[in-house]
Amino acid sequence: MSQRFGARAVLCGSAVLLVAALAVGAVSGAYAISLSQLWNVLTSLGLGASSQSPEHLVFLNIRLPRLVLGVAAGAGLGMAGTLMQGLFRNPLADPGLIGISSGAALAAGVTIVLGASFWPMLPRTLGSWTLVLMAFGGGFVVTLLIYGLSRNDGGTRMALMLLAGIAINALAGAGLGLLSVMATDEQLRSLQFWLLGSLGGARWSAVILVGVAVLLSCWAAASLASPLNAIALGEAQAALLGVDVERTKRRAVVITAVAVGAVTATTGIIGFIGLIAPHWVRMVAGPDHRVVLPASALLGAALVLAADTVARTVMAPAELPLGVLTAFIGVPMFLLMLRHFRGRV
Repeated sequence: MSQRFGARAVLCGSAVLLVAALAVGAVSGAYAISLSQLWNVLTSLGLGASSQSPEHLVFLNIRLPRLVLGVAAGAGLGMAGTLMQGLFRNPLADPGLIGISSGAALAAGVTIVLGASFWPMLPRTLGSWTLVLMAFGGGFVVTLLIYGLSRNDGGTRMALMLLAGIAINALAGAGLGLLSVMATDEQLRSLQFWLLGSLGGARWSAVILVGVAVLLSCWAAASLASPLNAIALGEAQAALLGVDVERTKRRAVVITAVAVGAVTATTGIIGFIGLIAPHWVRMVAGPDHRVVLPASALLGAALVLAADTVARTVMAPAELPLGVLTAFIGVPMFLLMLRHFRGRV
C-alpha cells in the first residue's frame, strides 16, 4: 500500500512540477508576460482568435516552441537515463555511456568546421537541417559501433559496452579538440555554442521532429519496464523468468539512441538530466520501472524547463548556455550520488 502511494505521489508530484515549470517558463524572459496576459493569450488560442499583441506574438512564435522543445528534450533524456541505468544495473549510468552525445558532437563539429569544404552541396540542399541530420546520424552511428564492439559469443557484454563507450568518447573528444584548432573564430563560436546546449534555436519544424521521436521512444520504452525489472535481479534470473535479455538490451540501446540523438541534434549537449531525474524518482518511488520510466520523463522535462528559465533570465537579456547550468547543478549531484553508492560501484 505504501509503495503504491509512493508511486502515485511521485507521478503526481512530477506532473505538478512540470506544470509549474511550464507556467513559470511561459511568463519569464527578456519580455515578461503577466499571468493575466498569458491567460488572455491561451484563451484567444483556444477560441481560434487571432491577435497581433506583443505578448501573443512573443508567446506563440518564441516562447511556446521553446517550452514544447524543453518538454520533449527533458522527457527524452529522463527516459533514456532510466533505460541505461536499468540496463547497466547501476544508478550512476548515463546515456552518454553509449556514445550518443559524443558521436553527435563530433559529427556536428565536422559539419561546422569542414562541411563547407568537403560537402558544399549539403547546406544548399538541406539548409538549416544539415547540422541536425548530421548530428543525429553521428550519434546513431557511434552508438551502433559501441554496441557492435560489445558483442561477444552471441551476447552483449555490458562491461565491454562500458569500456567501448569510454574509448569512443575519448576519441570523439580528441577529434573535437583537433577541429577546435582547425576552426576559424566564427566556426569555433558556433561549435562551442552547440556543445554547450540551448533551446534558443527552437522552431516548430524541429520541435515536431523531436516531439515525435521522443513520443515514439517513450511509447516503445514502456514495454521494457517489466523486462528491466527482471534484469535487475540478474541476467540469468531474468532469462529463467522468460525475458529475452538480448532483445531487451538491443531495444533499449536503439530507443535511447533515437531519443537522445534527436534531442542532442536539435539542442546540443544537455548533460546530467538523464542521470539526476531517474535517481530522484527511485529515491521516492523505489526501483519499479513501471513507475520510474514515466516519472523520470516528467521530472526530466520539468528540470530542463526550470534550468532553461534560469538560463534566459539570470543574465537577461543575455542567455546562459543551458548545458553550463545543468552541469553546475548535475556535477555536485553526481558527486553526492557517487558517495552514496560508492559501496556498490
